[in-house]
Amino acid sequence: MQEKVHVSLGERSYDVIIGPGLMARAGELISPLLPRPRVVVVSDETVAALHLETLRAGLASSGIAMEAMTLPAGEATKSWESLTRTCDWLLDQKVERRDIVVALGGGVIGDLVGFAAAVLRRGVRFVQIPTSLLAQVDSSVGGKTGINVRQGKNLIGAFHQPALVLADTDVLATLAERDFLAGYGEVVKYGLLGDAAFFDWLDENGPALKSGDMAARITAVTKSVQMKADIVARDETEQGDRALLNLGHTFCHALEAATGYSNRLLHGEGVAIGCALAFELSARLGLCSQEEPSRVREHLKRMGMKTDLSDIPGDLPDSDALIELMAQDKKVLDGKLRFILARGIGQAFVTSDVPRDALGDVLQAALKEKARQS
Repeated sequence: MQEKVHVSLGERSYDVIIGPGLMARAGELISPLLPRPRVVVVSDETVAALHLETLRAGLASSGIAMEAMTLPAGEATKSWESLTRTCDWLLDQKVERRDIVVALGGGVIGDLVGFAAAVLRRGVRFVQIPTSLLAQVDSSVGGKTGINVRQGKNLIGAFHQPALVLADTDVLATLAERDFLAGYGEVVKYGLLGDAAFFDWLDENGPALKSGDMAARITAVTKSVQMKADIVARDETEQGDRALLNLGHTFCHALEAATGYSNRLLHGEGVAIGCALAFELSARLGLCSQEEPSRVREHLKRMGMKTDLSDIPGDLPDSDALIELMAQDKKVLDGKLRFILARGIGQAFVTSDVPRDALGDVLQAALKEKARQS
């Protein structure tokens, strides 16, 4: 049971291999890329404790030596300080431009290590081994790398494509349910933005996916990666179509900032809430029927996910403050907020034509419901 998705970007093309047992086979899969039998690996403490020795053995079986560095787990690691520490270590390891740096971890490690690889010696090659569902279906594919700064999330970074992505679906069994479901927020996003049939499949197979059905997990990861790969191939640096992948993210990034990038709200949870709000805004603007946001919420709730502002613990700023946080988003163009809205499930589009009062009304209604439930 192994699938392969090709990301077609000319000389920067690469494969995403999806299936169980890939870490144990890492040596044979990575060795064709290596000028010498050695890799350096950057991971986080949580992931390293679970998977680093499996990777070491998988590389050793092909005679590949490995040096590893671990960083603290969590969003706070996507920082200038961690970037400096990572680059210093890579230079101490005498990493050359033709060598391979391996990012073993979730989206935080993938983004940080990818950015370090982008700037080290003006660009060294790296391999993504994503260990969270969110990273397997989203952040490990497409070459977006970066760190967070005081002004917002991912505002410092570069487009730097990996040389290979190994999405080992066995590792998903080690995720806590909350982390798995946070990743599922990105999976369902693909159905919502461009494939109603995939959303229907998820509606039917989501519970099996959640409970560990390997075939369902491979199908969901492969379909998500294929959809992302197709969009990235058309629009690598987010000038047009690639913005569709940000469905739910304008709301999400504001909510992440409002909660201090803390454990109160995981990224994928913010995406799920953001998708529900984007469909609510679309219905309010008359772009789709009110049934569509109801279907979105119903599915997310059935999966046991966060769907509303009332599901976020603690206080949130008022609607005006949330809109100000949205204005710091990277998707602002000529001072106008860009939203991904929908004419229905599977029919998303990009627009800057969103009246502020309609946006405010949606947020105020959600905040009022949160206040009522608290």
